[in-house]
Amino acid sequence: MKENTASLSIRIARLLQQIYPDLDADILSSMVIDAFWPEGTTRRKRARVPSNSLWSEQDALLITYGNSIVDGVHKPLDLLYDFLLRYLKGTMNAVHILPFFPYTSDDGFAVSDFRAVNPQLGDWPDIQRIAGSFRLMSDLVLNHVSSQGNWFNAYLQGHEPYDRFFFEASPEDDLSAVVRPRTTPLLREVETVNGTRHVWCTFSHDQIDLDFRNPEVLLEFLRIIRLHVDNGVGIIRLDAVAFLWKVIGTNSIHLPQTHAVIRLMRLLCDHASEKIVLLTETNVPKAENLSYFGEGREAHAIYNFPLPPLILHAMLSGSAEHLRRWQRAMPPAPMGCTYLNFTASHDGIGMRPVEGLLPPEEVDRVIETVKADGGLVSMRTLPGGGESAYELNTTFYDAMERTFDGPDNHHHARFICSQTIVMSLEGIPAFYIHALLATPNDHEQVAHRGMNRAINRHRWDYPTLRDLLDDPDTPQARVLEDLSARLHIRQNQKAFHPNATQFTLRLSDERILGVWRQSLDRRQSIFALHNVSGDTVTVPDADLNLIEDVKWVDLLSGETVVADPDGITLAPYQCAWITNWT
Repeated sequence: MKENTASLSIRIARLLQQIYPDLDADILSSMVIDAFWPEGTTRRKRARVPSNSLWSEQDALLITYGNSIVDGVHKPLDLLYDFLLRYLKGTMNAVHILPFFPYTSDDGFAVSDFRAVNPQLGDWPDIQRIAGSFRLMSDLVLNHVSSQGNWFNAYLQGHEPYDRFFFEASPEDDLSAVVRPRTTPLLREVETVNGTRHVWCTFSHDQIDLDFRNPEVLLEFLRIIRLHVDNGVGIIRLDAVAFLWKVIGTNSIHLPQTHAVIRLMRLLCDHASEKIVLLTETNVPKAENLSYFGEGREAHAIYNFPLPPLILHAMLSGSAEHLRRWQRAMPPAPMGCTYLNFTASHDGIGMRPVEGLLPPEEVDRVIETVKADGGLVSMRTLPGGGESAYELNTTFYDAMERTFDGPDNHHHARFICSQTIVMSLEGIPAFYIHALLATPNDHEQVAHRGMNRAINRHRWDYPTLRDLLDDPDTPQARVLEDLSARLHIRQNQKAFHPNATQFTLRLSDERILGVWRQSLDRRQSIFALHNVSGDTVTVPDADLNLIEDVKWVDLLSGETVVADPDGITLAPYQCAWITNWT
């Protein structure tokens, strides 16, 4: 045990030396261990060997706010728990409850107290109850905190240790290279007991950036992780982590110290007695996003951020060309790592991740088509001046209303096809509650709150929602039933393990996205085909080369598939999971 403790301390100290080269790494290492494992907390004697055993084909994640379902009577977390058990038990086994802490703005991402549950939602026992039935993800909003929280108020008063918790800069500094997702001024002038200061605000003036150059900030977040884990959290989402470390005169994104902090957290999680998964949230172009795997030493999982806009383009254009080209170039996740696949989230559909993947004219067509269905566009400031589209604000269900050619009668099928692609690819599938429930754009909330993202943050009245789900002819009931049926099928296919082999098929028709998956034990193969167009398309037998004398079955239709020179015909937006083993 002494050797293992010493080995862990040495590894922690090496990382701390990279982050804080001017401080005593050995002393800091002891402080890190005490923060993450306070007295009485157990830890593994040896770190987990990187493996793909932290997840399986049975994993699927729901993304939701704690108050996406309300009734004006019961605690929202009680209603969420009832919804999960009533409609998703056995279909999804994990849930990401977006920031459930007290906050002042940005729908939870301006946290005022990381150690409390927002009393308007419930309390820690409510969180623990959900965690007892579902794998739970919480947000570690570690880049910034609320300007109205205790930490920043203590900073303004000059109280230790918070007097050194926030990143300060000068209006005279060269900040022209800083990468930001917002158009508001970067610095906010504030009056403190020590005089006028200018604090850094990557996102808004109510979200003040923390200064991780002060190791006390890091230690406090390690204590917060421990608190969440002790309350049942099994997945830690590192929100906006790319902006964590700042250096004046640089772009202040993806800096080496940021990656070292993530490696430190990964090391601690791998030594924890609990199974903890680290997920990084970095809505940036492909290479930058992939860097957070850190060759298997950083995040256990990363969001597959190019996927939503590329799937959206495929479904609207009727061509999978750009989606296929990107997918062919995607590397398999390193051992012990995986992707989180999704089309919709609480934020908009980010457009930065398709920089260099979609031609500008195709991006413009997507934007105009989404706007034609009532969607909105949010902008960001470019380094050196100017603006560009940062994200599209729409529910994914409404975004499927039409194609580049206009509205048609394939809305439902097109949407189900888009979500089936998410289920077919390497990684863990995740579904935003408003995609799962076919929620329409909420323009009333946009007008009421003055925020584009409110369009995709509807709050369902639970009795109304249940009535809709009980009526088989409503979009809500049809979507939930169809997606649940496919998730049930998917759970039993080892070829859909998040790390099962994947090969993007080179099909002759660009209207078909095809991937071949093979289970880790090589016993099962699945040819996953998706017609992203409104046309009836035939996939030539030569494109698939199904082995003869093997029984092939389409898991989605239940029909036997025979190797036929005439090929396999798919109706508009039809999908097929053709397997040799059921």
